[in-house]
Amino acid sequence: MALTKAEDLKVSSELYVAVTNGMDDKVMDICAAIPKGPLHTPTVHDDTVLSLATNLKNNDLALKLLDMVPMCDSHKLTFQNNGGHTMLHETGLSNKTVAAAAEMLRRAPMLLSMTNRLGETALFTAAVNGKTKIFKFLHAEVCRTTQGPDMKAFLQRDDKSTILHRAILSRNYWMAHEIAVKHEHLIHETDGDEMTPLQLLSCSPPIFGQKSFFIRMIYKVIDQDFEDTSRMLPWLRKMRKEKHRYEWAMKLVKLLVKADTSWEMTESWIKRVRSTVHSYGRSKSVAENEKMLGDVRKPDTPLLLATIHGCKEIVSEILKVYPQAIEHIDKDGRNLLSLAILHRRIEILDVVDNMKIQKQRVKRNIDNYGNTLLHLVGEKVDCPTEDLKGPALVLQDDALLFERVKESCTTFDTMRLNLQGKTAEKVFFENNNKLRSEAKEWMSETAKNCSIVAVLIATVAFAAAYTVPGGPDSRTGHPVLKNQPLFLIFTIADAISLSSSLTSVIIFLNILTSSFHFKDFEKSLFQKLYLGLTLLIISVAMMMVAFAATLILTISSGRKWTDITLYSVSFFPVVIFIFTYVKLYKQLVGAIYRGFKQVMRVAFWYYDRDDKPNAWRYEPRSRNQHSASRSLV
Repeated sequence: MALTKAEDLKVSSELYVAVTNGMDDKVMDICAAIPKGPLHTPTVHDDTVLSLATNLKNNDLALKLLDMVPMCDSHKLTFQNNGGHTMLHETGLSNKTVAAAAEMLRRAPMLLSMTNRLGETALFTAAVNGKTKIFKFLHAEVCRTTQGPDMKAFLQRDDKSTILHRAILSRNYWMAHEIAVKHEHLIHETDGDEMTPLQLLSCSPPIFGQKSFFIRMIYKVIDQDFEDTSRMLPWLRKMRKEKHRYEWAMKLVKLLVKADTSWEMTESWIKRVRSTVHSYGRSKSVAENEKMLGDVRKPDTPLLLATIHGCKEIVSEILKVYPQAIEHIDKDGRNLLSLAILHRRIEILDVVDNMKIQKQRVKRNIDNYGNTLLHLVGEKVDCPTEDLKGPALVLQDDALLFERVKESCTTFDTMRLNLQGKTAEKVFFENNNKLRSEAKEWMSETAKNCSIVAVLIATVAFAAAYTVPGGPDSRTGHPVLKNQPLFLIFTIADAISLSSSLTSVIIFLNILTSSFHFKDFEKSLFQKLYLGLTLLIISVAMMMVAFAATLILTISSGRKWTDITLYSVSFFPVVIFIFTYVKLYKQLVGAIYRGFKQVMRVAFWYYDRDDKPNAWRYEPRSRNQHSASRSLV
């Protein structure tokens, strides 16, 4: 007997609550008492109770509900909800429902080829969600029952996106590698946006992060093929998963790169832009030049996409397999070196720097807008990033990059004008003028705040020198506790604190009175700030040492636990101070290191160059050769 509208709503509410809360016995009892049983639809999207249990990964309940459906009604198992999903599609959401999927296909084999409104089979759903076990099972069933052209319905959906595309987007690189190996033709298939699998992988955020030495050592001893992870520590299990993903990602990259030759479709290196170093003579307006060049189109080859998104491993692999791909040029006349500079992908620049001979051929690149590599340092593209730096640090990175690129350019390149009639230096100054103002304000505020702290510490340290612990002797005027060992510690600590704080004040004042030229942000300002902060931390630490020594000299009862407590309380502000400034301190240390690295690069470049003056050349000679040359003179 059919249920009334009110009864149907009541039953649906009870079923929904029971299924979502894991009350399996109640679900079975309700289904046994209603006409449709497990095929009742309690949700607003027309999902059956059986589909809902499968969606919630309740494999045992799903099997019990399947047993309630008579064999003569197996055709009813092909019911689809509003989105076209069958109950087999729901199994693709979890690896725990393999047994339920096997029973569904035993009763209704036609479920395997049924698609939803997007043209996706259940196999596609498993690939989208990156579920390895259910994908293996469904893929084996598909290969067993289907061959030839009919396989296309399982491998590609209505918008041309394939299961390889979806597996890459799900970040299950093992699955993507298996699909690419077993269905090689999918490597060259494009989706609705004309993107190949390698292009899609290149557009993904970096999948290979830099690891510390300690993490790399742990990675080496982790067996990523070890299946039983139940007894592993959570952090070790996570690292094993990351290692597994990394290794299969690299295998996938190598497989896709080997089959990709899209870099052969390149633009000519001969430019339609007339190069000039002055603004006289025949010229076109910017609007006319843009009209001449046509619509701007983003690069669409994996090499350039990987460069833009900072996928160093993909770029390295492409250049390793096809070194000639380094000369590939996009529609804007830019190669990977130009795009790496434009998008601030320093790791890609390092890769190109290691290819010294090939770099000579691409470093002279000029795009369709007349920009040299040096122009592009000032024409950076703003990319959102988690590493939010202060404006002074950002300006320093740009200034160091400008100098780095300038070393590779000829004198003529530094004088070239782009289509807007600007040199590279002028472009850099104009585009970074606002950033320089923000950097100046940031640097000044930091120096002011630190100066206030330093002055306060100097005041306290100076006052403490005249109010020594224990007070002076009324007869001699000498400190009463001067023979105590801790009094010497107090004196030394207070003197260091006073001198360090006063020195840091001088340094911070020097920063405040600086001219804040672009050149100053490369090294000098950060060296001063680094030194000033170091001295400030030393002064604070020494003040706490002096404070602790005073407490122990005047309050200590001679018990060890009392002294330990006093030391802990005294040094607590030092710990808080260090943790507060540790991030800024780390960035400053990195800034100094990058500056030093820049100096060393210049020094080695001068030493290694072939056209350096004789005074730069070192030719080892034996002592006999030395004597012979002097005798000839």
